[in-house]
Parts: sequence; C-alpha cells; structure tokens
Amino acid sequence: MSVKTYLWIEDRIGKASYIFWTVFMQELCPNVIVEGKMNNRELVKAVKGLNDKENRYIIALDNSFDNVQVYMEQKILKEATEKRDNVFLLNLICFEYTLLEFNKLIEWIYASEDEFRKKRANAIIAREKLVQIIDSGDLNYKEIQEILDYDSNLSNHNIEQLAAKLLFDLTRNTGFEVSKGNLGECWRQNCCEWADRQEDDICGLDQTKLSLNEKMRYIYLETSLHREFENIGLEVLA
Repeated sequence: MSVKTYLWIEDRIGKASYIFWTVFMQELCPNVIVEGKMNNRELVKAVKGLNDKENRYIIALDNSFDNVQVYMEQKILKEATEKRDNVFLLNLICFEYTLLEFNKLIEWIYASEDEFRKKRANAIIAREKLVQIIDSGDLNYKEIQEILDYDSNLSNHNIEQLAAKLLFDLTRNTGFEVSKGNLGECWRQNCCEWADRQEDDICGLDQTKLSLNEKMRYIYLETSLHREFENIGLEVLA
C-alpha cells in the first residue's frame, strides 16, 4: 500500500488559511491531503494521539512566538514530533505572515499608479519594517517606530494578530483581500477570472496575467515555504 502524506492545519473548512493551503497543495503538491483540525488545541490533541506509523504527517501550527498559549502548544508539538519519525512540524509564524513576507505582495495587489499606494503608505512601510526585523532574527518588532505609527494598539496584539490586521488593511477592497473568513479570488484563480471584477479593478498583474499555478509557485519560491518544505523533504511539482 502506498504511503500517503497529510497536511494537518489548525483551521476548519471555510477559513482563509484552509482555503489557501488547499489551493496551494492542489497546484504544487497534489498528492498531499489537507485536513483541518478546527483549532490549535484539537491539532495538538490529534498529533499526541497519532498511532499511524506508515503515512507521513506535516503539521502547520501557527508559531505566534509572543503568545504564551501558542508557545506552550508548540513545545508540546515539538516533543510529540520528536518521538515520531513520520511527523514533521513546519516552522511558520502564520499563513498571513507568509503572504506578508512574499516580496511581490505590494507589486501584485496594487498597480503602479494605484491611489492605494498613497492612502495605505503607513501600512506598506509597516509591512516592510516587520518583514525586515523578523528576517533578521530580531523579534522585537514592537520597538519599531513605523510599526507603532501604524498600529496604535500594538501593545495588545501578538505577531499573528498584527500580521492578520496588516494583511487585511493592505488587501481590502481588492481581488486579493484576505480576512480570517475570506481569501480573495485573485489568490484562488488565474488572473482576470474574478467574477465581480470591474473595469477599474486593475492590479499589478494586469499586464502579466499569471496562471494560478504560477502564482502559487512564486509564493513557494519567495517565502519561508521553500525553506520549510526543503527541511522536511517535501517536493513540489516541477
């Protein structure tokens, strides 16, 4: 019997992250079966109770490093995966941060003369500074002035909450809009197949018009996903 590979995530069907992972895997790793475990506690419980030693399991639990509860759950997960040769843990902050760190994000969602580039200048700068400091290994993002200027309530937000807020503020009212319950059609389809697209809905891909597979491949190659997949030996379609 052939070995199956599962991707277990903490969100349920219908949530933006579940939709993203489903689309992403269908395009680049079609043999991987995506399963949602409702929430992070249920995901941890599922891994701890896993007895299957034949199939492979990839675990994506948000690594919200400044959330005490998530930190403890990550610790439990690491202990559980170390005891199993067929379970692998992805080190990702959250799905929203993965899209934030994508270096073509601003280039894709806004046309070169888009008025949103000016109206959302603070969010654009905050995103740039956040990615820079996280990439450097310095996790003290709450000390960065541009991020403080963007989020007046930053002291009450952890990295996952900040990433979700920032991604929504950057993408809202575009075909790439991302909220907890919505993944914009432009992340899920070939360019210009957006059903409600208006004549003035012009993004940075208006001239290049990428296929869905090309979009997912760019995201894979130019985010932490590339590193994490290589670390666990998960290959994508050529």
